[in-house]
Amino acid sequence: MNKIRERIEDSIKVKQGLLENEDLLKAVSSLGEEIVKCIRNGGKLVICGNGGSASDALHFAGEIVGRFQKERSAWPAIVLNADVTTMTAIANDYGYDEIFSRQAEAHVTSKDILIGISTSGNSKNVLEAVKVAKSKGAKTAALLGKDGGKIAPEVDYAIVVPCNVTARVQESHICLIHILCEIAEEELTL
Repeated sequence: MNKIRERIEDSIKVKQGLLENEDLLKAVSSLGEEIVKCIRNGGKLVICGNGGSASDALHFAGEIVGRFQKERSAWPAIVLNADVTTMTAIANDYGYDEIFSRQAEAHVTSKDILIGISTSGNSKNVLEAVKVAKSKGAKTAALLGKDGGKIAPEVDYAIVVPCNVTARVQESHICLIHILCEIAEEELTL
């Protein structure tokens, strides 16, 4: 029972830190507005991550394409880690670091937002996708952990959960994803 209470308390402490972090709150608000603008202008969200962050990318897209809390039309989002055949072909031919950048080259346009998710902030394949998206004129964002790593300074919108425990970062990322979806639904379904 103590371990259960400790982990719930740990999660609360991390989220309390987010609540008190004005820079993070502003970044979330700004990214939410950018998502609204992207969808209004006919763009799409292009999302990617590894491991648990890959699951979070799928979850994010599911809320955007399906719905979050309101009945509405579907909005466009694709997840670069969803296509196992393409990922393994690229990894085999070019290397694992290129699995997202090669797909970004194929799918990202200047109307889009590429959103990378990395609890370390240092996932090379996410960073490479960010670089390709920027070269195509797309907006870039990332949900990150720790100190934001190498990805934070490369994106237009860095949302950094300043925690070194992967599980706590992932819990916070899901909370922030839900907030971003709610911002979009509130603005786009008026």
